[in-house]
Amino acid sequence: MVGVDLGSESHVWFNSAGVRVGEHNSQLQKITDILELIKEKGKQTRFTNFDPLSLLPPSWDYWTYPGSLTVPPLLESVTWIVLKQPISISSQQLATFRTLMCTGEGEAAAFLLSNHRPPQPLKGRTVRASFH
Repeated sequence: MVGVDLGSESHVWFNSAGVRVGEHNSQLQKITDILELIKEKGKQTRFTNFDPLSLLPPSWDYWTYPGSLTVPPLLESVTWIVLKQPISISSQQLATFRTLMCTGEGEAAAFLLSNHRPPQPLKGRTVRASFH
C-alpha cells in the first residue's frame, strides 16, 4: 500500500482465462456498466461498493504453477492460480468489453481485442491441483 509500512508487500495479478460465453453475469455487469467511462487508454473513474470476490465461481478448485509475468520483461516471479470452473459472461457483456481501446484520446483508434500471451512450454515446472 502506498505510504503505509506493513512490513511486507504483495501484488495480485488476476488472469481471467476462465470465462465462458453464456448466461448474463450480474456481478460482472457492475464493471460493464462503467466501461464507457474508461474506454480509452489513460481514462480513470471511481469504482466503489464492489467486492472482487463476487466474480469468483462457487468452486475454488484450481491448478497452480510457478511462472512469469505476461508482459516484458517476463520475469519468472509469479505463482499462477487458474480456477477450474469458469465464470459466465453474456455475449452482450463480452461485446461491451470489446469496445475498450488500447489507444488514448486523440490517437488512431485501436481496440483491445487480443490481450493474451500464447501458451508457453512448461520448462520443467510442476503443475499442481487443489483437487483430485
